[in-house]
Amino acid sequence: MDKYLVLIMFLQVLLTSGIMLLMGRRRFAAARNREFQLNAFRTMDLAGANEKVITASRNFDNLLQMPVLFFAGVLAVLQQGQADLVFVLLAGVYVALRTLHSLVHVTSNQVRMRFNLFLLSCVVLWAFWLRLIVVMW
Repeated sequence: MDKYLVLIMFLQVLLTSGIMLLMGRRRFAAARNREFQLNAFRTMDLAGANEKVITASRNFDNLLQMPVLFFAGVLAVLQQGQADLVFVLLAGVYVALRTLHSLVHVTSNQVRMRFNLFLLSCVVLWAFWLRLIVVMW
């Protein structure tokens, strides 16, 4: 089961990397279109940028927040030799929900759907950690 957890972590890394590339493309396109000055990158003050630039940037930032707890939890499971089907399923569902959240965020940006996906991913992550604590105790 270890290899499946590592694969799922890799999928989260791919998601984050994909959003980073999308963010870069959108930022450089906006700069090329003179929506803001290139020196705005010095302080990352992208106030004049369009919604697509802002949403990609916010989504990238978001992928470096709660997923840190996901990575820590998976590494703890792996280190303790506790990987099993339940942990793999919880991790897979978490990454799937984060992927859906990102897709909504950088496309339609429907706030209610985005929030519900985010909240559900948090619930899955909390369940992952609660199970880890129970298994370890």
